[in-house]
Order: sequence, then structure tokens, then C-alpha cells
Amino acid sequence: MKATKASVIGLGMMGNRLAQLLLAAGWDVTVWNRSPAAAVELVKAGARRASTPAEALAASSVSVLIVKDYDAAKEILTSAGAPAAIKDHTLVHLTTGSPLEALEMEAFVNAAGGRYVDGAIQAAPEQMGLPETPIFVSGAQAAFDTSLAMMRVFGGPLHLGERASLASAMDFATLSYVYGATIGFFHGARIIETEGLSVEQYGDLVNKIAPSFGEFLKHEGKVIHSGDYTITQSPLRISIDATRRIAQHARDRGLDASIPELAEKLFRDAEAAGYANEEAAAVIKVLRS
Repeated sequence: MKATKASVIGLGMMGNRLAQLLLAAGWDVTVWNRSPAAAVELVKAGARRASTPAEALAASSVSVLIVKDYDAAKEILTSAGAPAAIKDHTLVHLTTGSPLEALEMEAFVNAAGGRYVDGAIQAAPEQMGLPETPIFVSGAQAAFDTSLAMMRVFGGPLHLGERASLASAMDFATLSYVYGATIGFFHGARIIETEGLSVEQYGDLVNKIAPSFGEFLKHEGKVIHSGDYTITQSPLRISIDATRRIAQHARDRGLDASIPELAEKLFRDAEAAGYANEEAAAVIKVLRS
């Protein structure tokens, strides 16, 4: 017996996977994609292919929209008949966008008489469907409640609050950490190459220290939240000298020094502001200014 109905709009790799999960869970699934060919295998598996976005929206009381960007999403939701089909409908929008875009989309959906949930997935398609798969969501509690059963098929939704921009903000924040660590890793790889060491071995070592570094950042997050920068684990003054040495090494060896010089500048600015004898997390006070 089928659990309920849901529509999936956008059948890229992630959208296709979400539709597969719903079908496997026994849901009555309607799908739409700009290119009908993307729906062929899903239709064979039991999905119904809508001919227009409006038809897909009208087929269910809840849907998930996941396309290239917000411009594509706006084009879909303003296509013929779509605004009317949004009335009394819950739209879960998992397209990557900015906090401002999320607020604008929420206003559009609400004005059309619908309910809106904005979300961000931080996993690959093959990782979807597990209880621990992280899905950040935000939006009105009533909208979240009506979409919860569907989202639990996809993973573990974490409702961050009623302001629609919150999921995107958390996505941007965590990705800032990921990209910051990634480019730092790449700079480290250049150090390894220059010294004739194994980049593969370096990657293995980084993997091994990652859990303990994650615990350190968790602690620093608590420090920032508390506002008490009394030294507890890592004095900021240690990072002043460390980043200076790394940046100087890059210059001495003819490496691109832009990454370590950025870190060096931030800690030097923190020193100039009088934070050297505080916890390393005090560097955020420089970023705030």
C-alpha cells in the first residue's frame, strides 16, 4: 500500500535519486524534468511523468524542487499554471542558493498561497536515504511538519528555524569551512611536492588527524558562542608565529603564498587589536570588525 503522494521536479543526479527513494518507500510519485528523457527509468519503476510543472504540482500536496539554480526554479514556478497550482501546496526547495534568494522564494510561494521549506543537502546522491544523511531545512513550522514524512525518506532533516534563509546560511557556513580546509590542503600538497615527499601519504595523515581537529573546532565554536575568550586550549599568540613561518616558507621556496599570507594577516591583525593572550577563537573579533 502506498504511503502518500509526492512530486519531484528536476531530475538531475540528485533529483533522480530522491525520486528513486520515494518509489522504493512505496510513495505515489509524479516527476517532471525539462528533458523528458530523464524520467524514462523512473516511469518504468512506477513514477508518473507530468507534462508540465503545473501538472506535477497539482498531482501532490507536497513536492521537492531541485534544479540548477534559483533562476531555473523561478522559471519553473512562474510557468503556465504553476502559480495557481502552488495554492495549498508545500514546496520543499533543495536547489542551492543564497539566504537572500531563499527569502525571496519564500515570499513568492507564500503570496501564491503555498507553504515553503528551504533546504540544503550536504551529501552525494549515493549517500541519500540514510537516517544520518544531513539535510538542513528552514521555514515555517507548519510547512516543515507537512513535509517531514517525505524528507525522512531522503535522510535526517535538521530544522534550523522558521526563517527561510537559515538553511542556506548554515550551508554557506559549513561550505566555507570545507573550502577553507580544502585550499589549505592544496597549499600543503605544494609544500609536500616541493620537499619531495608523498602527497598520498600526506593525504592519509590529514585523514587521521581530521577527527581530533574537528573536536578542536567544536570547542572553538563553544568559545565563540559563550563570548569568553579566556585561554582554554590554544593561545592565539601561537598561531601568530606559526602562520608567519608558513607564509615565509612559501615565499622562500617560491610557492604561491596567498593562502598562508591571508592567515598570517588575520592573526597579525588580532595581535594588533590586543587579542594575542586570548583563545585562538578571538580571531573572529577581527572578522567582525
